Amino acid sequence: MKPNIILASESITRQNLLTQAGVIFNSVSAKIDEITIKKSLTSEGANPNDIVDALAEFKAARVANNYPTDIVIGSDQILVFEGEIISKAKNMIDAKKTLKRLKGKTHQLLSSAVIYEDNKPVWRTISRAQLFMREFSDEFLEEYIENSGNIILSSVGCYLLEEKGVNLFNRIQGDYFTVLGFPLLEVLDFLRKRGLIIT
Repeated sequence: MKPNIILASESITRQNLLTQAGVIFNSVSAKIDEITIKKSLTSEGANPNDIVDALAEFKAARVANNYPTDIVIGSDQILVFEGEIISKAKNMIDAKKTLKRLKGKTHQLLSSAVIYEDNKPVWRTISRAQLFMREFSDEFLEEYIENSGNIILSSVGCYLLEEKGVNLFNRIQGDYFTVLGFPLLEVLDFLRKRGLIIT
């Protein structure tokens, strides 16, 4: 009997990506204190790769503890700008400040996934994308903020590339799914090799 697949996340984007790829799974929220974990790891000198990997593992471990016989996928994403990890904006004022900082410059998105089986980690990956945000006018920024609404607060960079956020950029290097916050192709490859989805 095949184990169930569980996504340790309430992220609508990650759920949609797996659903659209034809994966049958359940979604379970992983209640972790991301801010405290990031601060702790940063103070210990951890690099962005280690931090995004650890966040995904914390999520997978938390859910796998309650579903030890299932396949549990933990995933996370961080934004790195000029050596600093940028956290999600708390409100629209913060969002505007973040976008003004990123305007006309380059930043990186790191997306991770860690998979638990039998309540232990069996697989992990980190994917990277480089994004070149264009120089845009204050008028455009005001209109973007107003038209996009609070949904942009769910994104670490205050943009959804699959929606109006695409207008913020003039170039992207890397995998589209990485930008959306989930290394989908790599996860699907694992599930195929494990015999959990049709090859």
